[in-house]
Amino acid sequence: MSAALAEPRTPVRDSPLPPSAPRTPRRERAFDDVPRWQIYLPLGLYLLFTLVPFYWMLLFAVRPPGSTSLVPWPITFEHFEKVWTERSFGMFFQNSMIVGLCTLVATTAVALAGGYALARFNFRIKGVFMLALLCSQFIPGALMLVPLFEIFRNLQLINSLGSVIIAETVFQLPLSIILISGFIKNVPVTLEEAAWVDGCSRFRAFCAVVLPLLRPGLIAVGSFAFVHSWNHFLFALMFLSEQDKQTIPVGLNTLMGADSVDLGALAAGGVVAAVPVVIVFAFIQKWLITGFSAGAVKG
Repeated sequence: MSAALAEPRTPVRDSPLPPSAPRTPRRERAFDDVPRWQIYLPLGLYLLFTLVPFYWMLLFAVRPPGSTSLVPWPITFEHFEKVWTERSFGMFFQNSMIVGLCTLVATTAVALAGGYALARFNFRIKGVFMLALLCSQFIPGALMLVPLFEIFRNLQLINSLGSVIIAETVFQLPLSIILISGFIKNVPVTLEEAAWVDGCSRFRAFCAVVLPLLRPGLIAVGSFAFVHSWNHFLFALMFLSEQDKQTIPVGLNTLMGADSVDLGALAAGGVVAAVPVVIVFAFIQKWLITGFSAGAVKG
């Protein structure tokens, strides 16, 4: 009897274990079912549609005068020399660079101050101010030419690069302030509060803590302002009358006569105008995408 008590008992199961459920195969995304040629073919056609005008412009710029070949050989830089020296494109390039860099600096500085105020302070007309910034994007620049011309005439800024810089900065500020404001909202305010506790003023805490984190947003806003002012034609045409003050877009317009067009010189001028923009986007495309996406998260 003691041996029977010492014998271990086997557990009794009330019901057998349920069979394991069959593992269903992972459902693949619909994107994986699309043949690759259906993706690459539209992208290739779009790329071809985009690059053909650039190739055509480069072909006319480096092809000898009178040639009809579709291959630029032999290559000549006669058209570039003509537009740079005879057509004063060196001076146009300098004026455009001054306008672009000054607009970049002014837009970035003012947008930084305005964006910080919208992101960190609450005031009574904050919503109205944001609505006014958004509505200002629907106003075309041509509609403001007459008022701006009268203002600059009274300030004696007509035929001065300062008038173009001010006009370009004013029209770039609404979008730039909105982007910078959204980007600053992504920076935790606790970082600034920690700097205040350590004895920093608000301005010093902003420069030491917040400003280094805004580099992608500042690059995005600055590059957008530079490219827009570099390519803008209307303000330079209306506010600048002397040839030594004109910019590249106006200089390109002078290459088109009433009866004939020098296609080689016009194409060379187009290449000169496009090269700085291509270089800017080639170096900052990473920061540009990051800045615009981060600035659009909050607002």
